[in-house]
Amino acid sequence: MIAVIDYDMGNIRSLGYALQRLGAEWKLTSDHSEILEASHVVLPGVGNAAEAMQRLKDRNLPDLLWKIRRPVLGICVGMQVMCRHSMEGDVECMGIFDAKVRRFEEAPGIKVPNMGWSPIANMESKLFKGIHSNEFVYFVHSYYAPLCPDTIATSRHPDLFSAALKYENFYGCQFHPEKSGEVGERILANFLSL
Repeated sequence: MIAVIDYDMGNIRSLGYALQRLGAEWKLTSDHSEILEASHVVLPGVGNAAEAMQRLKDRNLPDLLWKIRRPVLGICVGMQVMCRHSMEGDVECMGIFDAKVRRFEEAPGIKVPNMGWSPIANMESKLFKGIHSNEFVYFVHSYYAPLCPDTIATSRHPDLFSAALKYENFYGCQFHPEKSGEVGERILANFLSL
């Protein structure tokens, strides 16, 4: 069973449909024992990092996540709160990934948020098995993790940033695999095969 963490900050409907298409059994839960017993854990995220961290703390989830030894995937804000710090609300985060999340700087020709389909490259993980460089995935974000030792894929807006991160059994995607068509479905399938 895949545990999708319930903290009222995720795009659960799209994620649930994507997991169902893959034939995966999943459950939306914040129950600690269910999360620890799951074969895989997904931390979805939509919204504000400071609010997300507070909701996770209210459910005593940050310490629990550190204890998980099975594959964990953070999506969008779910990935950002797995970093050390976020400028969004100036909040200390979980510190799983060695990155401090920053806001994109607005400039002529640079839209914030970064919203739409963009290519990913420099992929260095089993998470991207069968995915070719410069395949397009779907992003919606105003904040990003810069390149760091945990970077396993990059994208541009306009400069390089971390499209995905990995530390031990923890993975993060800044993009939304559940909204990224066949490429995103392959990435989710790769995660479920870890």
